[in-house]
Amino acid sequence: MARAENPVVEATGHFLRSFKSPALLLVAISGGSDSTGLLVALATLCATGRYPDIILAACTIDHALRAGSTDEARWVEALCARHGIPHVTRRWEGEKPASGLQAAARAKRYDLLVEAAAELGADCILAAHTSDDQNETVAMRAERSGEGIGLSGMADAVLLNGAVWLFRPFLSLDRATVRAFLSARGETWLDDPSNRNPHFERVRIRQREAATDPMRPSDGRHHLSERAAAFLIGNVRAENGLFAINPAAVGLLLGDPAAWRGLLLLAATAGGRVHTLETASADRLHAFLASGRLSRLTAGGVVFDHRRAGLFLYRERRGIETLALPAGTAALWDGRYRVANATGRTILVAAAGDEAVQGDTVLRGPALRARRAMPHLEFEDGAIVPEHDVRLEPSIAPYARFLPGFDLPLASALARIVGGRPFSSPPNE
Repeated sequence: MARAENPVVEATGHFLRSFKSPALLLVAISGGSDSTGLLVALATLCATGRYPDIILAACTIDHALRAGSTDEARWVEALCARHGIPHVTRRWEGEKPASGLQAAARAKRYDLLVEAAAELGADCILAAHTSDDQNETVAMRAERSGEGIGLSGMADAVLLNGAVWLFRPFLSLDRATVRAFLSARGETWLDDPSNRNPHFERVRIRQREAATDPMRPSDGRHHLSERAAAFLIGNVRAENGLFAINPAAVGLLLGDPAAWRGLLLLAATAGGRVHTLETASADRLHAFLASGRLSRLTAGGVVFDHRRAGLFLYRERRGIETLALPAGTAALWDGRYRVANATGRTILVAAAGDEAVQGDTVLRGPALRARRAMPHLEFEDGAIVPEHDVRLEPSIAPYARFLPGFDLPLASALARIVGGRPFSSPPNE
């Protein structure tokens, strides 16, 4: 057994001790040094008998992007068998995109891992990202900060697709330390040739050794999230797609970073956007509110309607596409609503528009404009779909696929405001 003072063993043991209840942990393993080190460390510690309530399983995602990927998956399967760990492989079938391949592969990898976790009944997924990956991520996001991505690095816990938590126990370790651990145990690993391909952004960042002092994403972020959540809960009300902020709270947006972050995430939710406003748009919004003008500004598909009664946010009608939803299926509409069709016919989901709200003489101003952008459901022949035959569920677009653990308070506040399902807590809390 590896010596107790080994940093890899220490990090792994610290993580395992965080679980107070029995758990099945699904290790995402490619065969590279990082994921192989995580699997070997977990297997080593669990073999001691000190963690009887922890069960391990492993999953390899075969992206089918190059020759040899199937053989690599078999190599990992043999490694897992040698350590007595059940292993499954999931393959990315179908055509691959001509551009944005790495981003698409990353999204598909997480989707397949979530599916595997559900099939196996896993309580969480483990990924072996190290401080090297963290450095690269911070550097990449610094270059793209104008796109509304943000400068924070990877979180040590992330809720995937609102369904299962993914943990990164090795973020405090560098790759050299993990490889030294494997070498000391006589273990080998696979080298992915795509990690040397300068066509990919992460590889270019790695080759120029961009960042050496990683940002710790949890530093201050959880506290900021809690403050932003408190602002939203205390000052925002929502109804029929209209978000209203108390007039006395509008001034707080300009001087309180937490309130401002809450507004940007609220706007992303109202607009069905994964990311918050780009820097230029956010600056324009800030200047608009600072001016005190009672007027309207549109940014990121959201209308910011400043009135004496407060600040109102609602989805702009422009750019809302119609969704054709076959019988018995479910899909996301406009990034804002998950729609499930329980009828026996195809339904069309579109913005309500003027025709759908003609009979409503009560709505005025922002409430009326917000209602026009709300979903309207009808059959292909124009007949209205009975409400009991469909299920509409609000979606928190910024966190629907990836929810960093430090943003859980803020995401929970947004879910509460829109009447959506609450997000689950990590299984080791």
